Amino acid sequence: MKRIASVALVAAMVFGTFAAAHAATEVKMTGDARVYGNFFENRNYTGWNKTGTKTSDNFEIWERFRLRSDFIANEAVKFRLGIKVEDVWGHGTFTAANPDTAVQVDLAYMQFMLPGCDGVQVTAGLQDVNLPQSGLFYGSPVWNDKMAALVITAPIIDKTLSAMAGFGRLIDTNRTYDTTTTQKADELDAYFLALPITVDGFKATPWGMVAVAGRNADYTYKDTTDVAESGNNFANTLVSAASSSNMTTPGTVGYWKNDQNPYFWVGGAFEVSALDPVKFYADVIYGAGAMNDHKAAKREGWMVDAGVEYTGLDVVTPQVFGFWSTGEDKSTMNGSERMPYMRSQWGPGNSFLFDSSQELGKGSNMYTDPVGNYGIGASLNNISFIDKLTNRLTFVYVRGNNSPRALRNARLYLNSSYFTMGHDLTYNESVMGLNFDTKYMIYENLAAVMETGWAHGQFQESVWGHRLVSQSEANGNNAWKVAFGLTYKF
Repeated sequence: MKRIASVALVAAMVFGTFAAAHAATEVKMTGDARVYGNFFENRNYTGWNKTGTKTSDNFEIWERFRLRSDFIANEAVKFRLGIKVEDVWGHGTFTAANPDTAVQVDLAYMQFMLPGCDGVQVTAGLQDVNLPQSGLFYGSPVWNDKMAALVITAPIIDKTLSAMAGFGRLIDTNRTYDTTTTQKADELDAYFLALPITVDGFKATPWGMVAVAGRNADYTYKDTTDVAESGNNFANTLVSAASSSNMTTPGTVGYWKNDQNPYFWVGGAFEVSALDPVKFYADVIYGAGAMNDHKAAKREGWMVDAGVEYTGLDVVTPQVFGFWSTGEDKSTMNGSERMPYMRSQWGPGNSFLFDSSQELGKGSNMYTDPVGNYGIGASLNNISFIDKLTNRLTFVYVRGNNSPRALRNARLYLNSSYFTMGHDLTYNESVMGLNFDTKYMIYENLAAVMETGWAHGQFQESVWGHRLVSQSEANGNNAWKVAFGLTYKF
């Protein structure tokens, strides 16, 4: 049956191509592939999953293939379809003899220029939506991922001011019909606006987002595209500790009395190149949610970062940076003092600590949360002494801003998996990470990539318990990885 379905799919694609050609639609394809082995020792510092209930394999071979097809009617109208296959060798699609084929649609949107409106572009469908962030820190800590959305971009002042506005539906748990005849607030919607301003030597992007969160939406969706045991879900990143456990249970701490609660973020991303080759970067973000609900349901906080780099050398680009974010106070009964977020890809210098810019992405980092912590670091980027060979060396030190009492009480009385050792840190805990990355261009589109990382942490037994902390100490409180593979773009 699977073979018949596969043949039918191929036939449909062939006839679709014929139809496209007959309609004078131009088809352009781009894509990429990567195959790499990943050796990761002591994930989560313990060698277990984050709850300490499963043991991790040290070595895996990952493969990913992505294809983007643009169906172009003319210079003003197109549709993009992106598909992806990704798994480890020996599992799913890459199982010998009896593969379980899994093709994922990861982009599907139409895009057109609005007639009679010079430069106004409309994009509708599943697309990349990345909130503004200064270039040194890679991606936004609030949202940096795909979203089913309607986005409009428009120039306001030529080469100086533009606008990006949109609406997206992140979650619609019950789809067409709710589970009973009573209406349920089961959606998570987002409205966002950014106003990039560019003048000679300076760029600033003020932005804002409002999300309307329904009490009955399914917040088990992950904040990362990595394997199931990595990262956290939206119930951890968006709502308070009490609400993550009791949001829908009347009479309990953290219950949402409102069917829907608004969340909002305001921020600015700044880049200064007026003193080139010295360049400055900074971001400021404030976020809050459920502020008109019960006290234990509220969540609000700040995050700021800043960095500088020197681009005047041919062989290396030195960078230094720091960040700070508000953390939990002693009580979980008064809500959360950490900034809410949903999908972070924030991380300077490709750091091994953060889920950010790693080329060999699966199982690539320690998933340390920038929210609720603060830190400093330095990177030697774009090291190049040999033609076609580049390196990067980055060190980051992170310390917690959270009260030990808040983390301990949340784990004991509310949700044992809301906070994770090594991901969330008390003000008595710290982690440090070092990564050395190498890329050699074999051909113009084919590269050999190696990413290595080491992390070391110090953790409180009174917060995480004897079992997790003693297991980490038995490993020297160390974790490290070596990933090596090939990447190809076409």
